[in-house]
Amino acid sequence: MWDLERFKENTAVIDDRGNALSYAELKAYEKALCSHLKSRSLVMQFARNTLGSFIGYISFLDNKIVPIMVSTALNPDQKTKLINSYHPQYLWLPTEIRSEFADCPEVFSLYDYSLLKTDYPSDYELYPELALLLTTSGTTGSQKYVRQSYVNISSNAESIISYLKIDYKERAITSLPMHYTFGLSVINSHIKAGATILLTDKSIMQKEFWAFMKKYGATSISGVPYTYEMLKRLRMPTMELPSLKTLTQAGGKLSVELQKYFSEYARDTDRLFYVMYGQCEATSRMGYLPYDKSLDKLGSIGIPIPGGKYSLIDAEGRRIDKCHLEGELVYEGANVTLGYAHGYKDLYLGDERHGRLCTGDLAYFDEDNYFYITGRNNRFIKVFGNRVNLDEVQQNLKEMFSELDCAVIGRDDLIMVCMLSDNLSYSVKTFLEERLGLNHTAIQTRVVERIPKNEAGKILYHTLVNRLL
Repeated sequence: MWDLERFKENTAVIDDRGNALSYAELKAYEKALCSHLKSRSLVMQFARNTLGSFIGYISFLDNKIVPIMVSTALNPDQKTKLINSYHPQYLWLPTEIRSEFADCPEVFSLYDYSLLKTDYPSDYELYPELALLLTTSGTTGSQKYVRQSYVNISSNAESIISYLKIDYKERAITSLPMHYTFGLSVINSHIKAGATILLTDKSIMQKEFWAFMKKYGATSISGVPYTYEMLKRLRMPTMELPSLKTLTQAGGKLSVELQKYFSEYARDTDRLFYVMYGQCEATSRMGYLPYDKSLDKLGSIGIPIPGGKYSLIDAEGRRIDKCHLEGELVYEGANVTLGYAHGYKDLYLGDERHGRLCTGDLAYFDEDNYFYITGRNNRFIKVFGNRVNLDEVQQNLKEMFSELDCAVIGRDDLIMVCMLSDNLSYSVKTFLEERLGLNHTAIQTRVVERIPKNEAGKILYHTLVNRLL
């Protein structure tokens, strides 16, 4: 999968505690860890940006062991629910939460991680090409995971390497979580190229992040729109960052103002700034805006990645061939994933998409075939880079507060809960902050006179959106 032997003399990873591993040392740890697991078994990995987690992920994929990547921010009930849904044979988790699974014996430990054996039988089938299970919904604890294949991961990494021109000299810092598709794609592309990962779980708002970045000479930084809002607030252009060459953005639509700000910063400091577009359902990335077009094509998601193809269809599924006409964006490429899983019984399923993904995003293209996202035709938004299902959030609220009559709407970086009274406003916000793991500024409650519904009792979300957003 990774060809670790080829780069054995290179440094694979340096963490913020000063630990460094060559590719040869990484391979040795891989052999030690995977000697305790059966090939084609399922392991639930509670991921974070630390050395144990990193070694586990690289090792599992290299040995045909299928990891299901889970956020450590989930509460114990959510973790248990996921484990019961997927029946993993093993758990790979931070040693500090090992006590949450006291009934599972420990069979191996490495750095800050422990391998536990569950008592689930391996009596279900894994599709031969199934490589990885990754959520689309951040820290909501959703049971729906995207099934990614080895070809998906490899082809997407190679495309990213191609258009970003990544080689073994690069040093990418982990400014995004490992369980998040964009953050994981940074690791995939750099390990595939024999480069170095600078591994930290510190955020860009912490001084330790910047000290680590400067000490070890990070050459690139990646972020979602919220990341770039914070970078502007931190006055990034005033920082001394001599090693930094490349900035990349994905995980939601960047405002034109921020795109212009960082495009000018990159131009004035001889750096490269890439605006990108992707979804977990396409492994990670589907398109990018070449750095030299960043100011000319403000607001654009650019062109397809190498090997990919865009098209637009209308409401009847007919292809749109004229520029400046809006339609649903369709992507085709080897990185289009196999489909979804909701539990262990779905893991035998094969390729249900056959290289074609209807993205759910509305878009148009201009005279130069550069694409622009105009909105979404479904109930998904992105909040600080995490894709959030508004219907799922609403269902969670109604399960938690049986007396609550509400409708959940939103736009990128904002979830709004419309309620008939403010009696539960504080409880609702607190619940969502804890459940989603988001900053309180991304969650609002609004009292409305009524929640509009049609004759069938279905909520008319567009009425609320037009009125309130």
